[in-house]
Amino acid sequence: MSMKEIARELQGKVANLALRMPISWVNILAGPPVGVDGRTLDGRIQWFLKLLAYGGRPAVHTMSVADARGDFDAFMQLLGGKPAPVSSILDRTLPGPAGPMRIRIYRPADSVARLLPTILYFHGGGWVIGSLEGYDLACRYFCARSGCAVVSVDYRLAPEHKFPAAVDDAVASYRWLAGEAVSLGLDHDRIVVAGDSAGGALAAVVAQTVRHEPHPPCLQWLIYPATDMAGDTASHKSCGEGFLLTQADMAWFRMHYLSPGAAEVDDPRASPLRAPDLSGVAPALIFTAGFDPLRDEGQAYAGRLQAAGVKAIHREFETLIHGFIGMRGAVHAAARAMDDMVAGVRHELAQLGR
Repeated sequence: MSMKEIARELQGKVANLALRMPISWVNILAGPPVGVDGRTLDGRIQWFLKLLAYGGRPAVHTMSVADARGDFDAFMQLLGGKPAPVSSILDRTLPGPAGPMRIRIYRPADSVARLLPTILYFHGGGWVIGSLEGYDLACRYFCARSGCAVVSVDYRLAPEHKFPAAVDDAVASYRWLAGEAVSLGLDHDRIVVAGDSAGGALAAVVAQTVRHEPHPPCLQWLIYPATDMAGDTASHKSCGEGFLLTQADMAWFRMHYLSPGAAEVDDPRASPLRAPDLSGVAPALIFTAGFDPLRDEGQAYAGRLQAAGVKAIHREFETLIHGFIGMRGAVHAAARAMDDMVAGVRHELAQLGR
């Protein structure tokens, strides 16, 4: 283990201990409540952000790509909670557009279904960071609590592979899964296409792209999705500094992912909110965070779906920040949000009657 990895682990342990203090202590240490746009930040989140500032954690946009990837994965693993029990985890590859692509398949314990419903999951990280390893705890949790198999996709990342490489991989992985599902003991008519942040954008694009194919998704589950690369909504301004994901970070992600100029920003594969027609896509569960620059574009995407006649349920966790699915083990409100989201997925699958 390198000195940098040791330092990250120590910081994570200190943060975990500090975040588990009694809430009365946390409220004193965190300082006066923080409010934006009529919302009040969760006290433990506020204390967490203060701890990051005290610890001198560098901002993502100041790091090298390699360091940002290591830092992000460490964050997800250190604050993600205990591993949820699953019956099996299988690493394998599928044929991607540019060669073999890694996936990780999680199966729930005690399932009696012959063909399991499946969550095809695309991780977040601005199309630049994030990995199967970083999202292992989150995917274990989604599998254990939903009763679904989870297929986590290791799509190509920028800047080594710029837009639309990630989109091409995401679409290819869906088509592969729909074609191979039954042979894997999965139900090709109960595939939930899902993701958070950049992964939520990929899930939305997949739902748009395959809507007329033989086995389209039965549901799209979008967690604080990035739906418009322009980044010009009101929440980008009001929440763009001081809440973990900053405007400078987002500019860094865009610089690595997109080519210079406006053309790719307008492409619906990069900005799914800009798709001219959203009719016929899968029903959607869209979850946003109140203190997130991406809040308004996630809500706007739900509105566009509803206007197109698509069932779209939007819920905002108004006290939370971007990235809360990586905080289940340390922030009570994040753990409750995770529970609520999975309950929503279970409910919608049950409503489908399949």
